[in-house]
Amino acid sequence: MPSRAPRPRTLMAALAVASALSLVTGPTFAAPKDTVAVAAWDTDWAAAAYAANPGAVTASGSENADSAPGLAFDNNGATRWSSNFADNAWLSIDLGSTIRVDRVVLDWEAAYGKRYVLEVSRDGTNWTPFYTETAGTGGTVTAHTFPQEVTGRYVRLRGVERATPYGYSLYSFRVYGGTPAPASTTRTNLALNHPAYSNYYQHAGNSPAFVTDGGWPADLKADQTRWSSDWNASRWVSVDLGATSTIDTVDLYWEAAYAVDYEIQVSDDNRTWRTVHQPTASEVAARRADVKSPAEATGRHDSIRLSQPATGRYVRMLGKERRSFYNPAPATAQFGYSLYEFQVWGTGGSAAAAYPALPGEQSGTYQTSFFDDFTGASLDRSKWRVVRTGTEMGSVNGESQAYVDSADNIRTEGGNLILRAKHCKGCTQAGGGTYDFTSGRIDTNTKFDFTYGRVSARMKLPVGDGFWPAFWLLGSNVDDPAVSWPSSGETDIMENIGYADWTSTALHGPGYSADGNIGARQIYPSGGRADQWHTYAVEWTPTTMRFYVDDRLVQETTRNKLESTRGQWVFDRNQYVILNLALGGAYPAGWNQVTTPYWGLPQSSVDKIAAGGVQAEIDWVRVEQKR
Repeated sequence: MPSRAPRPRTLMAALAVASALSLVTGPTFAAPKDTVAVAAWDTDWAAAAYAANPGAVTASGSENADSAPGLAFDNNGATRWSSNFADNAWLSIDLGSTIRVDRVVLDWEAAYGKRYVLEVSRDGTNWTPFYTETAGTGGTVTAHTFPQEVTGRYVRLRGVERATPYGYSLYSFRVYGGTPAPASTTRTNLALNHPAYSNYYQHAGNSPAFVTDGGWPADLKADQTRWSSDWNASRWVSVDLGATSTIDTVDLYWEAAYAVDYEIQVSDDNRTWRTVHQPTASEVAARRADVKSPAEATGRHDSIRLSQPATGRYVRMLGKERRSFYNPAPATAQFGYSLYEFQVWGTGGSAAAAYPALPGEQSGTYQTSFFDDFTGASLDRSKWRVVRTGTEMGSVNGESQAYVDSADNIRTEGGNLILRAKHCKGCTQAGGGTYDFTSGRIDTNTKFDFTYGRVSARMKLPVGDGFWPAFWLLGSNVDDPAVSWPSSGETDIMENIGYADWTSTALHGPGYSADGNIGARQIYPSGGRADQWHTYAVEWTPTTMRFYVDDRLVQETTRNKLESTRGQWVFDRNQYVILNLALGGAYPAGWNQVTTPYWGLPQSSVDKIAAGGVQAEIDWVRVEQKR
């Protein structure tokens, strides 16, 4: 049907009626003057702009009059825009004023985009991409912009390739964000819609960007508009005010998972921090005593009037102790920190505060920085560390083997590395446990840790339910208790769980770990099998992870898409290489559903191990880096 013709009204008036969650003007002891027109945190700027001016919407065309461009912005989920039948069709909205865009939500009809780009512009002529989709599957797509700088007046969807013979068809195209607080000589919330940062966050929907968006639920309980850290005490969230400011008050609107103890700190350079507030011992004790179940617990509002004004450009909350919950009783559980809003009241600041540019691709050519072809009489321990259960690591993933340092399990033979599984009922004591199986695991940790490169190995794998060989990378900071897994990051170049016809690849990090990883499964072409020789590789760059089997691309994950839709990119720091052969455990059991005699490892596979010959063979391992 044709577009509606609403009554003319100004954009600010339209925004004023789009409120949802409450906005609080400041601490109770003051009534600061707002220096910018603000909309509620969950205002759909695109719908408000269209309501104020239907001419704000432009497009390359539409299928017919009943699928006009404005129908993607009319707040009606039953109407839709359908483009002309062309791959390069586009749809654009003029928001009426420049905002920092926090996220864009697309609700696709069955005719969706396989490849498309979301772009922002200040003038409607020069466009900057901020989200690129290369393998769209339709449905609802939320593209978060953190940690990119996405500021502009115009937002555009530009098609690259349709998924169907029809046009691109959208039920809705929603844009969320807000106007950054400008420099002010009168007291105001200088943090509003300014860049925010944290060391770790749970996933894209709980990024630090939410703490400056101006919104929080009235009950301080709802799961919306909040930053949430991972489950670790040493976590922080900060805001860039844009310029040196004089600060007198900080307001923290916490969800139920609040900090029992924390520090408010300021900095001039985002590196050296000065503590300007910390709760007293009695306040910490009272907060620590407030232990309730997650169902009963609610958040709190801390309005912190500094003992004397502080100066600085950056302000952060540094968590020191998390709140406890009974979940289930009587055990005490702790989650991460969860903060709805971080307000900084004072004078100064600047709307010019911006997220820094993200890293681009590296220059140079690939050169070998690590290589082993296992032609020596034994494992080269100047290159490899042998990992033992109970010493370098504990038991993980419900696996049945103990990793040991034995030539029965780890040796070189015929120019290959052999990782062999052995069976002996109750024969192995390790880490306080008794094991019926032994196997081998080696890594380059402390020998060769690196950032970015092309990592490859030629391997031949055992076939049988529950055999779990892997070739992978793990963040070198995984053993740091302030980091740990999955915040360390994990790159699975090759995993096989005993099936002859396929292997898998995956990335694990905060917001995309374990069964929720970002992964793919590849099937060997032309009848290929896992127990034949194949080359497995990953190309790891500052912007992309590309996985290959025999030089065939099997998974490509960009930093842009990962951070926009899933969580934090933690692949900008050292990792190390791991080769291992596990037996049974969570991943195999999830596929073969075997529970006896071992989890994920049936009797037929036990018999194969006992008979000998269950082994992973590695011809060579190579790491190349750009120089």
